[in-house]
Amino acid sequence: MRVSGVLRLLALVFALVATWIFIRSYVSLTMKTIRLPRWLGWSVPSTEAVKTKCGLSKPCPDNFFAFKISSGAANVVGPTMCFENFVIMSPVKNNVGRGLNIALVNGTTGTVLTQKCFDMYSGDVKLLVKFLKEIPEGTLVLVASYDDPGTKMNEETRKLLSSLGSSYAEQLGFRDSWVFLGAKNLKDKSPFEQFLKNHPDTNKYDGWPELLELEGCVPQKVF
Repeated sequence: MRVSGVLRLLALVFALVATWIFIRSYVSLTMKTIRLPRWLGWSVPSTEAVKTKCGLSKPCPDNFFAFKISSGAANVVGPTMCFENFVIMSPVKNNVGRGLNIALVNGTTGTVLTQKCFDMYSGDVKLLVKFLKEIPEGTLVLVASYDDPGTKMNEETRKLLSSLGSSYAEQLGFRDSWVFLGAKNLKDKSPFEQFLKNHPDTNKYDGWPELLELEGCVPQKVF
């Protein structure tokens, strides 16, 4: 009986030791399996979103400039202009104003030349005419409306803006929304333009149409 008891005890100990060895081996194998891709030099694909200039929906190809223009929202939020990931004008920079906000950029280098805002409700339109006439050749022109871009418009300013490639300068009026990118003495109409007429039946805000956003990739030296 004593021998039988000893044998049973040894069998129990053997079973416990075997179970422990099995569990240890399984855990070790599992851990090695988890680390296997790294050991082989594999990498887990990244799901991080691709960052684009000016927050565009997709990156621009080589030899193209990225830009985004937003018009003002009613008379509450001012417009924003971004070019090659540089914010030229915005309410945060406190360099926007009622009327037309205009930035000039070198069409070859992408360098920002200047930015100005012109009050088209109670300002002097002659200042805008002088500014438009002095734009150098090969210059990109970015325009965004805020509040009222059209009250002071006259035939001369409409012709000057049309010569930059605008299709809607002739229609621009009181409290219309307008965003535009053109160039000095552009031969054809610019593909970069959006326009919304101020009309009580379609206005999003009380007395103003909704804000407009324009983004894209403009090629160097095309204009």
